[in-house]
Amino acid sequence: MLIAVASKSGTEVDQHFGHAERFLIYDCRQGQPRLLREVTVDKYCSYDPDHPFRHAQFNAIATALQGCKAVLTAMIGELPKQELEKLGIEALIGEGPIETALLAAHDSLCGCGRRCDQRNCSK
Repeated sequence: MLIAVASKSGTEVDQHFGHAERFLIYDCRQGQPRLLREVTVDKYCSYDPDHPFRHAQFNAIATALQGCKAVLTAMIGELPKQELEKLGIEALIGEGPIETALLAAHDSLCGCGRRCDQRNCSK
């Protein structure tokens, strides 16, 4: 399963979805998340207090995240979260080291109904 991570540092889940200028795309199968690629994007957030939906920026981010089951971020606004979910991308809030957060995200998404051992998981 592919999970995108919003990370400024590259080691921690430490960035708000709207502030991200890159997403790290990980393959999270078999208990060993593996970085596949980094995608750069224009920031979604405009720092406008009214927070209008920015269609062009969101669509470009959605295209960059295509194929991902989820995006793991330190924070996300309700509207972008809803729009991602319409596209089949789950928005997950997390923090801390990327690998630890990815393993927890995988467990919550895989649907095993228990803690996934990930060695035999096909997702």
